[in-house]
Amino acid sequence: MSQTATAPPPAPRILVDSRGVSIAYHRTTGKSPGAVFMGGFMSDMTGAKALTLEAFCRARGQAFLRFDYQGHGASSGRFEEGTIGLWRDDALAAFDRLTEGPQVLVGSSMGSWIATLVALARPERVAGLVTIAAALDFTEDLMWAKFPPEAQMVLETEGVIYEPSAYSDTPYAITKHLIDDGRRHLLLRDEMIPFAKPVRLLHGMQDPDVPWQRSLLIAEKLASDDVRVILLKDGDHRLSRDSDLALLAQTVGELLDA
Repeated sequence: MSQTATAPPPAPRILVDSRGVSIAYHRTTGKSPGAVFMGGFMSDMTGAKALTLEAFCRARGQAFLRFDYQGHGASSGRFEEGTIGLWRDDALAAFDRLTEGPQVLVGSSMGSWIATLVALARPERVAGLVTIAAALDFTEDLMWAKFPPEAQMVLETEGVIYEPSAYSDTPYAITKHLIDDGRRHLLLRDEMIPFAKPVRLLHGMQDPDVPWQRSLLIAEKLASDDVRVILLKDGDHRLSRDSDLALLAQTVGELLDA
């Protein structure tokens, strides 16, 4: 019996920005507002949340963009050289060059921090923000502050430590450069996060990596009055079960329609 071969997924396109950085991306053309997905720390644009939202937007005829930061996925660069500021600049380059009109930004874990920084830099073009396990300020609060003194000393003297990952066989490379740069982009130390558009924060209450209370704190800090925190009592960090993905698509759809 003959079998029909499954076509390989299309290769990503490449944006070379003014810094000479090659940013890999997939873009779906469609009506406005569009949606932009921003992935997490040591993640890439091929995960279930990005692909689910791509299919969701394509079915609605709306524009969608997913991309890889430097040192992630198919983009250029080394992960160990990355910082919050560098990845924010990658996101801004993709946002500015590859999207038009208003956009709903969707950020997963670290991507929520990057998406918030982009929203603050381009408030006139960001129509709303959806976060999953929002990890704003994680380099300071969930890394540096949690490291024992001996690990902090190794970071100070050697510039890097390696932490095991629950999601990959490759350990996380945590650099002093990442920690230092993160301190230049902290948002939760300020009295207010001056973003006034609709925001939806999804968070699993069984998240072992980012406490769900962080989404409550972000909600309190946001200038917007249109903020909802959606807690999933049995949800984990990834929120990639079928029911989680359906809720994510529904939430993004509501902001696209607003």
